[in-house]
Amino acid sequence: MQARAATLDAEARFPAADFDDLRAAGLLTASLPVEAGGLGLGTGAEGAAALARVLALLGEGNLAVARLYEAHVNALQLAFRYGNPTLTDQVTADAQAGHLFALWVTDPPTGGLQLNAGTLSGAKLFCSGAGAASRALVTAETAAGVQMLIVDVTAARIAPARVRLAGMRAAVTGAVDFDGITVAPWQALGAPGDYLREPIFSAGAWRGSAAALGGLTALLTLHRDELTSRHRAGHPAQAARFGEALIAHETARLWVAQAARRACLEDGPPGEIVAYVNLARLAVESACLDALRLTGRSLGLPAFALGHPAERVARDLAVFLRQPAPDETLANAAAYYFANALPA
Repeated sequence: MQARAATLDAEARFPAADFDDLRAAGLLTASLPVEAGGLGLGTGAEGAAALARVLALLGEGNLAVARLYEAHVNALQLAFRYGNPTLTDQVTADAQAGHLFALWVTDPPTGGLQLNAGTLSGAKLFCSGAGAASRALVTAETAAGVQMLIVDVTAARIAPARVRLAGMRAAVTGAVDFDGITVAPWQALGAPGDYLREPIFSAGAWRGSAAALGGLTALLTLHRDELTSRHRAGHPAQAARFGEALIAHETARLWVAQAARRACLEDGPPGEIVAYVNLARLAVESACLDALRLTGRSLGLPAFALGHPAERVARDLAVFLRQPAPDETLANAAAYYFANALPA
């Protein structure tokens, strides 16, 4: 993945060869339940640790691949949590046939995706994998509330995103127009409002943190190798900065491991799970931001030149970290622990 990443970034091209490799390795079906022919990746303590490792490895290879794969896993897990037997049977068949699932939930400012009498109208924005994913979990407004759906998106109309992002270009983020696409009742997941049900809605953020950890690993590897090749690793200031970056990396790794276990086991009160995972998300973000600063200082101007591996990894990581409402997330987590026992 690392060998292909520079070209994919320069051309803003979907990582097709990488996903061919993931299919061949069985990773597009690994998160299916064992009874559905999968490995239960992301289920139980062992499945949580395994999925965390997979996402970190993918993030180390190419954060765009990790983002797309995380959405695939998220869609499959939600389908089996809320879906009816007809839907889960179809999702299983589609995953086994090699379909890539996306998760598209961002609505335009002018209004969300609508479902009326079995027909969709409207669009979604910031859709990673637009034009490459053939199935998608989407949220649509109905008379009863916001409903999750699994949709065949091969007939949807794809448009480039109006905003071009500086990083994560290989995630091929675009807008998707669903006007006229029909859905059957069995394609609905759960009841209206289930998408926002806790702890699943917020606790799933641990998977993005695991992918970010992989991006951080890639950055620190480049940091180390570049200083070594320049014969600067023995300089006291350089060693100190690299040591600080290692501390940030280990901090992120420990938070991810605990967040994965708590989110996947769901063995505590929903509020506690959400608060802990939110703290983990922000701890990983802080660790990555520290490492970006330290690496930039240590490697200097060459690492900001287009075409330098550290420039691309840093750019992807900086964009990947921009998740919604960080201040509100931190305040809510703090509020929980003001009123309850501290994490243990």
